[in-house]
Amino acid sequence: MKIHEKLVKPVMEAKYLNVENTGRYRSIIRLFYINYEKLKYWMYQEEVYDELVQDPYFASYTMEQCQQDLAALKEWGNLATIQDTRRVTSIEEFKNKKFRYQLTETAVEIERMVIRLENLFIEGSSLEPTLLERLRIALTKMEDMAEEDTEKIYGWWNDLNNDFIRLNQNYQDYMRELNSVKAEEMMKTKEFLIFKDRLIEYLRSFVKSLQMNVTAIEQSLKKVKPETEKYILEEVTAYEMSIPRIEMERDEQQIYERMAGRLENIHNWFVGINGIDSEAIKVFDTTNEIIRKITRYATRLSEQVNSGANRREEYRKLAEMFARCKDIEEAHKLSSVVFGIEKPIHFKGDFVRETESINSGVYDEKPQEVTVTPRIRNYREKTKRSGVIDRTAEKDAVRRAMVERLARERELLESYIKDGRLEFSELPVITPQVRDVFLGWLSKGLESKSQRAKTEDGKVYRIELEHSEKTCTLDCTDGTFRMPAYSIIFE
Repeated sequence: MKIHEKLVKPVMEAKYLNVENTGRYRSIIRLFYINYEKLKYWMYQEEVYDELVQDPYFASYTMEQCQQDLAALKEWGNLATIQDTRRVTSIEEFKNKKFRYQLTETAVEIERMVIRLENLFIEGSSLEPTLLERLRIALTKMEDMAEEDTEKIYGWWNDLNNDFIRLNQNYQDYMRELNSVKAEEMMKTKEFLIFKDRLIEYLRSFVKSLQMNVTAIEQSLKKVKPETEKYILEEVTAYEMSIPRIEMERDEQQIYERMAGRLENIHNWFVGINGIDSEAIKVFDTTNEIIRKITRYATRLSEQVNSGANRREEYRKLAEMFARCKDIEEAHKLSSVVFGIEKPIHFKGDFVRETESINSGVYDEKPQEVTVTPRIRNYREKTKRSGVIDRTAEKDAVRRAMVERLARERELLESYIKDGRLEFSELPVITPQVRDVFLGWLSKGLESKSQRAKTEDGKVYRIELEHSEKTCTLDCTDGTFRMPAYSIIFE
């Protein structure tokens, strides 16, 4: 995008829409626009004043205010003036400069835009499947257009662009209406069920047209040669430049780029680029989603309408059907059809079954009891009161067993200590438990700066290593490993 002077320049012609006394300015511009559509392009100040004062809004309006308003609109570029010398009968009248006023081209376009904004929610949009067919026919002729004259190419190009713009804008507006808050609220009312079928049929006809035409359009666009596209764009640009336009600066390169951009947008809308789905595919998906949404709302509404109906006769009929069953087996089968398939209810849990057979039914096994608790925050199960049980004997037994076990372990450990020394190099095959105790003592002593520590029962010891290079092999029941030949000396 190139930033040019016109883009950053303020649009003074739109100033009258949001200033003090905007009601007066807008009324004057609207009066000029109404006369413009009637092919009356010029108006005098007196004519403007006479028209305005007929409305109660301008009851206190004066000729001086009218002159000031017209002058302001002229200064902002909304009105063009020309001095009327035909009615002059004296030099004094010529000096007073009676002007005729006319809307400028910019003001006309701004007022058209304002009118469209005013009617934005009044004019209904629609989906026109015929536009897709017209686009398909037009794009099929694209390759042949290279052989036509410039005027015919320009007419074909305008029709193609107008149809594409209408298709795109109408679809977007219609989808916006269906996704609006108002539509959401309307879909929740019972009145929606009346025209639900017509709306779905209308959308499906558009989807059908998409399916029939989009593929053909895509194939037609892929067949067009780049040289043909370039030639058509050049011819359209040349014809556009040949049209005489007053007070309008035109850049041929800018016009060509604009035309090329439009053709590229049409191509991307139907074909897509770089593996990304085309806009037509997105339109197809969006329309189908709208249809599904409408169907869901309609189903929900139908359920709500029928939920309050009196089902007494239905229940009576069911009761009669169950009463006519020959035995319990036939009643089970009827129950599975009436209740089981339509809305089954299952309880999940860690139940203890009598058998794991898959052929065993719920009627063959004993019933399970499930205690259901209230689902509230402050619910607590009732506690049962009971006396304090004396467990002194059990505790004493556990304590004695622990003391005996520790004594046996201590006796076992001391059996490896000879003359107050525990030599790792002289140890026999030991169990992993004994090894872990000895290595724990060794680790605790090495972590101390003085190489001294205490065992669990309070014995003080120190660590010695006579030769730092000397190693030994410690044999255990679960394997062997080599380590420095440390000695633990008890004091």
